[in-house]
Amino acid sequence: METAGGTTNREEIRQKLKTHFPGKIVRKDLTKKIKEGANVPVYVLEFLLGQYCSSDDEEIVKAGVENVKKILSANFVRPDEAQKVLSVLRQHGSHTVIDMITVSLNIKQDYYEASFSNLGLTGIPIADEYPEKYDRLLCGGIWCIVQLNYDAEGTENLDIILPSENSPQGNNRKQKNIYPISIRNLTPIQMPHVDMDELKRGRQAFTKEEWLDVMLRSTGMEPDSLTYREKWLLLTRMIPLVENNFNLCELGPRSTGKSHLYKEISPNSILVSGGQTTVANLFYNMASHQVGLVGLWDCVAFDEVAGIKFKDKDGIQIMKDYMASGSFARGKEEKAASASMVFVGNINQSVDVLLKTSSLFDPFPPEMGTDTAFLDRIHGYNPGWEIPKFRPEHFTDDYGFISDYLAGFMRELRKEQYGDALDAYFRLGKNLNQRDTIAVRKMVGGYIKLLHPDGRFSKDEVEEILQMALEMRRRVKEQLKKLGGMEFYDVNFSYIDNETFEEHYVSVPEQGGGKLIPEGLCNPGQVYTVSHGKNNMIGVFRLESQMLPGSGKFERTGIGSDRECKEAVNTAYNYLKANGRRISGSISTTAKDYIINYQDLQGIGMTHRLALPTLIAICSIALNKSVQSSLVALGEISISGTLMKVDELANTLQVCLDSGAKKVLLPITSAADLGTVPPELIGSFQLIFYSNPEDAVFKALGVE
Repeated sequence: METAGGTTNREEIRQKLKTHFPGKIVRKDLTKKIKEGANVPVYVLEFLLGQYCSSDDEEIVKAGVENVKKILSANFVRPDEAQKVLSVLRQHGSHTVIDMITVSLNIKQDYYEASFSNLGLTGIPIADEYPEKYDRLLCGGIWCIVQLNYDAEGTENLDIILPSENSPQGNNRKQKNIYPISIRNLTPIQMPHVDMDELKRGRQAFTKEEWLDVMLRSTGMEPDSLTYREKWLLLTRMIPLVENNFNLCELGPRSTGKSHLYKEISPNSILVSGGQTTVANLFYNMASHQVGLVGLWDCVAFDEVAGIKFKDKDGIQIMKDYMASGSFARGKEEKAASASMVFVGNINQSVDVLLKTSSLFDPFPPEMGTDTAFLDRIHGYNPGWEIPKFRPEHFTDDYGFISDYLAGFMRELRKEQYGDALDAYFRLGKNLNQRDTIAVRKMVGGYIKLLHPDGRFSKDEVEEILQMALEMRRRVKEQLKKLGGMEFYDVNFSYIDNETFEEHYVSVPEQGGGKLIPEGLCNPGQVYTVSHGKNNMIGVFRLESQMLPGSGKFERTGIGSDRECKEAVNTAYNYLKANGRRISGSISTTAKDYIINYQDLQGIGMTHRLALPTLIAICSIALNKSVQSSLVALGEISISGTLMKVDELANTLQVCLDSGAKKVLLPITSAADLGTVPPELIGSFQLIFYSNPEDAVFKALGVE
């Protein structure tokens, strides 16, 4: 149920929109109703609705909708009915059509000619004023309402000699120059010009929350059915439309509207469906010397990333170059373009499974999904799994901007820069490298353009935006750390307040900072260790023990039939039998039975470095004494008690940190490898060294 406050707020927003943006708003439910029956782009539909239905009077709206339906059925050209439309045009001598028009200059004949996409006409002469006035006609074409004339009498004007008086050949030659169809008038269905001052003045009448709702309603979503965080995630999708050369990735479940914005709402973005493309199509065609999609559109979105394929071998390399610098080299010259890249696709497993077994970039094709250099160029990762699956109540029936106006001012906003807005209040922490900084600044700039296009914002508003931007970038970095190891260890993103010098850290919700190793004391017999699992990834393992009266039996569960694991566990028990007295006289291996359960917490396959943690676990339960809080035991021992050092110490410590460990038990043999570990990482723990297995047990249990 909607609260009374919610209703008045909606009414308030509606009134403000009518006052400040007359003629530029439309009721989105009307769009929805007609859209279901007519396959026209949303911005074409809303242009007509804005003209005929911008009223409060239900009767006028009703009549307007009927009018729009009539116009669409009479004038919108369906490709299969092209010949019928031409026949109507010939009968009546004139006809108005709605179609996608592209204009090119015929250099040999020195005149402009228009091509009609659905009507299938090409080479129709068009007056010079139109391409000069609407330059988009020359750059990929725009939807227009066009009045066409059909003049069969035009033959007289061209001094055509009739066949009876001359040979057929001469007539044929002349006939080629006749085109009875001419363009009388052309009106683009896209706003040719957007008054930015009006937008900025209008924005000042709204609060930030109201404006956020208006922006979402303009894309057809109903903000009242979304949480505050979901609104921000949907807003993130718009950043590529207001920011130049911004690369966004969004993977999530099906039917969460990932490609809707880029396909339906904005006439300035193109969706490459199916993912297959060529370098010539995307960047530059060497044969025709034409720039590809990145030069013609503001945003190029790839649908279904799993299927992205380049027919050329160097496609991904050129793409990497473009994503980093906004330019690419083809042939002898370097070309620059400003199109943003968006990668959307589906995740088939749950996020938890992906995080445990591979990375969040797993759905990408292998040549991209494992290439850290490519992934590092993605500026932000929008968590698509947090957005609800869309149902009818998620679509609005309230007022929002006409899609065309929305797309128009978004395009204008690309020319402005707000990336430095954070400098007045904050500075970024030292864990962000140059690429991270660029990415965060681009996102801060993008959010500000969307929420504060008038350039007025407070410190708190910038802080909220900055936190969001840092999270989006950190999500990319966390996955890079998984794939690339120590090269990307610095993921603890933070920002520093310029006034108070306080440092605030930003985490990523799905990473779950310290969930694996809990704070505070565990039960006796519970031990955590970190080492390489079966598939060679480093993960966290937990041992839980029980002691019963008995005859010295030792049971182990959770390790299956793995021979190496069993041997390691037996090594620990046999060592205890031989040397238990040295640890404590109260540990009995004859009058008690022990059960230990081994758990692989990250699903990477059981480790076989289990002798030392098993020894600590048995001693802990036998003495009824808990292991120190937030401790991880590293290292391994042989049957004679020889210490073995930790493999890949830096990466292992990084996993300890991510899992929430605060103390690390290390063999003294690993002390020599500390030089390979970044100092910040060493500083995150209390390191406790042990020189033999008994020493390890004492220190783990905190016994001096």
